[in-house]
Amino acid sequence: MVIDLDISGMTCAACAARIEKVLNRLDGVSAHVNFATESAHIDVAENAVDFITADTLIATIQRAGFDAKPTVDPFLEANADDFSRDDEEKLSARLKRERTILVVAALLCLPFLWQMVLMLAGHGHDVLPSWIQFLLAAPIQFVIGARFYKGAWHALRSGAANMDVLVALGTSCAFLLSLAVWLWPLPDQHVYFEASAIIITLVLFGKWLEARARARASTALKSLMALQPNTVLRLSNGTAECVPLTQIRPGDAYLVRAGDTVPVDGMITAGFSALNEAMLTGESLPVDKSIGDTVFAGAVNTSGALECVATAVGHTTLLAGIVRQVAQAQSSRAPIQRLADRVAAVFVPVVLGIAVLALIVNGFVLGDWAQALLRATAVLVIACPCALGLATPAALIVGVGRTAQAGILIKNAEALERAERIDTLLFDKTGTLTTGAPHLVALHLHPSSSLDENTLLSVAAALEQGVNHPLAQTLVAAAQARGLALPSVTDVRQHSGLGVSATLNDETWRIGSPAFLQTQGIDIAVVESLSDTSATRVVIARDMQCQGALLLADTIRSSAAPTMITLRAQRITPYLVTGDHELAAQSIAKLAGIDEVRTQQSPQDKRALVIALQKKHRVVGMVGDGVNDAPALAQADVSFAMGTGSGSALAAADMTLLRNDLTMVADAIDLSRATLRKIRQNLFFAFVYNVLGIPLAAFGFLSPVLAGAAMALSSVSVVTNALLLKRWRSCAKPIQ
Repeated sequence: MVIDLDISGMTCAACAARIEKVLNRLDGVSAHVNFATESAHIDVAENAVDFITADTLIATIQRAGFDAKPTVDPFLEANADDFSRDDEEKLSARLKRERTILVVAALLCLPFLWQMVLMLAGHGHDVLPSWIQFLLAAPIQFVIGARFYKGAWHALRSGAANMDVLVALGTSCAFLLSLAVWLWPLPDQHVYFEASAIIITLVLFGKWLEARARARASTALKSLMALQPNTVLRLSNGTAECVPLTQIRPGDAYLVRAGDTVPVDGMITAGFSALNEAMLTGESLPVDKSIGDTVFAGAVNTSGALECVATAVGHTTLLAGIVRQVAQAQSSRAPIQRLADRVAAVFVPVVLGIAVLALIVNGFVLGDWAQALLRATAVLVIACPCALGLATPAALIVGVGRTAQAGILIKNAEALERAERIDTLLFDKTGTLTTGAPHLVALHLHPSSSLDENTLLSVAAALEQGVNHPLAQTLVAAAQARGLALPSVTDVRQHSGLGVSATLNDETWRIGSPAFLQTQGIDIAVVESLSDTSATRVVIARDMQCQGALLLADTIRSSAAPTMITLRAQRITPYLVTGDHELAAQSIAKLAGIDEVRTQQSPQDKRALVIALQKKHRVVGMVGDGVNDAPALAQADVSFAMGTGSGSALAAADMTLLRNDLTMVADAIDLSRATLRKIRQNLFFAFVYNVLGIPLAAFGFLSPVLAGAAMALSSVSVVTNALLLKRWRSCAKPIQ
């Protein structure tokens, strides 16, 4: 069982690590907490579902000093009343409230800034009387900054330390030292009320900027969720009635006018139009739709009116599946994040130790304990681990969102990271490199066969009518086009992507690839001598006697050759692996520009090839249709499913391509590399920032105020760097 929770009250990566730790202490619970998305993804073992519930998990989080609530799926009808589509307005109101608090703090700090300017001009340290400084700093410290004390108390009570502890401890030291100097005049000492006030203001400023940047990072998911309208024009007895979306059920008829957004998945029963599916599939051009075609929720009808019947509503629509998968991928954890997680778990206690050491050493060396305290304060302030906690998830949120906008769905962050290292990519032929819409070009009867062409085709279609493969469906369609009646067969057995055997009139019939019939001991020498070298051959036999062959031709995708050029530029070697015969495969490979070709490959052979390449330390990707290629897709380091938007395609592979465009494979790999590049840059910035900043603060080269400014900007810089991924453009198409 999987439970997703929204968490509030986290201020840094240490908070996320703390929540994760207390949740994982529960028997049968495996939790991952994401600081950037403020969420928890929790797996509960089957033997624990009776005593581990959402309420149990929420109570555990609350005892740790945070709050949580179940994540609401906006596409579930049960949650329709609880979910509000004005989340953007709520976020804006929250940011406005935070901005108001920030403005009040900044206004109170203005006199301190004026004093600092005068100090730089040569005036004394106490331009403002101490009592005025106290009156300005106290509201910031104890009213506006109360959130830090509250967060620190909850963290310490639960046996942990976080950013709130560092800020509260650092600013309190500066404030209390100033209070002591003012109330009990100490010789040769100054007050430092401005340090505590400006530090808190700068931290609030940084958190506000960070919240704005994080909101921008999640715009892709929000834009997807906003695609589905709230109402639908339901048709009843030829009359259109506007009803709430939640009242629509599968089988209901509805109307989509020109300019309207499709409310639910459905099938067109009347009308013709062109639909813009860009936000679902990344396809920039409208797609023509007519009677019998499928429409998806979120697509925009650009021209004529369409009458449709609902096939999927609520959480079962393609749009809902995309939103869930994008959200899960954005909140998942990349393996590269493990180092940052280990550091974050011990970071705050280590920083506290360094601050104490800086206080003691500076106090004895300088003989000025007030100055030593300020240096220790600077260490506490600059070391807040916000940037470290945002480095990986911020880039993932933007990167996964950008791939979704391009029509590429990623299952999790681990798949995204593996895709970056792909150096070998295997392609299936039928339905992948080719359009998957073959047509029958010829029938060849064996010289000894007593059948005619129509009988041969009708038997072949009868054997194949239950097989979900383009070649099989082509034979059935060809028989139907000729108006042939299909005989009844029994004992049908599918041989794992190789062929089919069945019983007809007490005789055993087999149909499949030439290699399959050869393994059955059937002589196919006549078939091998056929002159058409580019067509795919399907052989049929009765008992142990070959009866003939059906030749089917397919068309290579227009995107195949450009994609191979792009892949080679990415230092990736493409392979063609197919169950087809040598001549047909080589013909397609030549058109696509693929040098490495493996023919007459069974599903197990394809998987064995993947294993062989992996043993040579190659990182192998597999592109297929998710049916006959399933063993190889499962074995590959990264699997890509060519999809036409069916719900089952969403779970078929590590990456699902929502339109049948091979350039998307190269785009997915390029985006994974761009995302991992940003993650590494962010981790480098976060680590180097702390490695350099803490010693500088400890040795007095950074004042507490400068440390606060640097800390505030560090997390903002990390998120801003991640946002640069929004500028990514397809590597296989010219930039518009």
